[in-house]
Amino acid sequence: MEDLERLCQEMLKYLKGEHVDFSWCKVDLSSFTDFERNVLEQTRKIPYGHTMTYGELAAVIGRKGASRAVGSALSKNPYPIIIPCHRVISSNGMGGFCGSKDSESLSVKRKLLILEGVKI
Repeated sequence: MEDLERLCQEMLKYLKGEHVDFSWCKVDLSSFTDFERNVLEQTRKIPYGHTMTYGELAAVIGRKGASRAVGSALSKNPYPIIIPCHRVISSNGMGGFCGSKDSESLSVKRKLLILEGVKI
């Protein structure tokens, strides 16, 4: 219960624009493939206020050229913000967010990036 209270407090701080590190949060990725787990774990390492392209993330995990597969893995992210998939962008635009490319989802992604001080 303490972790849940802490998460709620940290999430509120984050949404107020404060730099918050969610690396302490335990996440269960046991239902994912090794590739998907690797993508999600590496995504957690992208620092607050920074972005990485799908292609760059693919290269980091040793799968250069697998940017579409990276995007597919990120679309299954069960913990947005805690696993900051909003920090992964396309080389020519925003990409998607939470498995969608609709304007509402992209608006949320854009707002999260702006909140973190990313110039988009």
